[in-house]
Amino acid sequence: MQKFLKGQNSAVPLQRYFALDILRGMTIALMILVNTPGSWATIYAPFEHSAWHGFTLTDLVFPTFLFVIGNAASFSLRKYENTSENAFLRKVFKRTALIFLIGLLLNAFPFVYRADGSLHLIDFSTVRIMGVLQRIALCYCLASLLLHYLKLKKSLIVGVLLLLGYWALLWFFGTHPNPYSLEHNAALKFDLLIFPKENLYRGFGLPFDPEGLLSTLPAIVNVIAGYAAGIFIQKWGNTRKTIISLAISGFILLLIAELWDIYFPINKGIWTSTFVLFSTGWDLLIIAALILIVEIANIKGWTYFFEAFGRNPLFIYILSGVVITLMNLIQIDGQSISGLIYENLFLSWLNAYNASLGFAIFYVLLMWLLGYVLDKNKIYIKV
Repeated sequence: MQKFLKGQNSAVPLQRYFALDILRGMTIALMILVNTPGSWATIYAPFEHSAWHGFTLTDLVFPTFLFVIGNAASFSLRKYENTSENAFLRKVFKRTALIFLIGLLLNAFPFVYRADGSLHLIDFSTVRIMGVLQRIALCYCLASLLLHYLKLKKSLIVGVLLLLGYWALLWFFGTHPNPYSLEHNAALKFDLLIFPKENLYRGFGLPFDPEGLLSTLPAIVNVIAGYAAGIFIQKWGNTRKTIISLAISGFILLLIAELWDIYFPINKGIWTSTFVLFSTGWDLLIIAALILIVEIANIKGWTYFFEAFGRNPLFIYILSGVVITLMNLIQIDGQSISGLIYENLFLSWLNAYNASLGFAIFYVLLMWLLGYVLDKNKIYIKV
């Protein structure tokens, strides 16, 4: 189906860009893979987050999801250009609230925990408030407002100011001589002003939320970058010029990030400005490679696996969290369903690391089957 990008004097016909859809599906598949190992104690290094400073394949997943949200917005936001402001704001705020609320409920789900062989109701006053979906909701909302009211060029300028301003905030309000450390960063200090420590993530050994409020500011730029890439691809089409331009831009961002890393470390935990540039650089290189493979070379035999994920992305991601939580909670003869599957189907004949990866791949395939059934029945659930 043709779409149209309306300029001041003409309308340029557009198609739906397949490479963008594949990138979305690849991102969801990798998110599920790294979130559901058979054992968190035996994970291959590329499938773990960096301990603090640094960058791994797994660190690329979340910013890429924000990037593809921006890609999608380069199509979806256009339809609001000829509607009322109330309709636009109602849509954005409603979707923001819904995604944020689902994220909050997932943090509390399944609302009970197992101890001493029985189930107990959780303490709702200690539920984590922020999280992945909550950050997605806030970034989607703020980026949509910026792009709608300021348009792309001014939004890019705001993005640069956000990255520089965030650097300044962490430098001036962090505790020296280690303002970017886990214990002394300004993002943690700000979140503790807003949230009780009981409502923060505890996976780092102390109350600290890697999806906190202050560190959400630079993450908005990942969405704006995805939007800019989507607009650029729509304007220039699936051409070699597009591929070269995206690749050069990606390499430039990687170079800037590496040089800036000397002063402002690449760090997912506090979502540093260098992390934004580094992850966006890789995203531009990946989308350039996908355009080359699936659009120019027309090699598409492998793509349907990711299409099934990409057509119901948020729903499949949300359900993947619900299903694995229930598999961990429900027990048979004192052992969880997930534990039984892991030990009997994988750990019984593979070493610990391969068994852990095997379970993760099994779970990805399980979620793919769900996506396949939804797609074949033309069921598309928008969150």
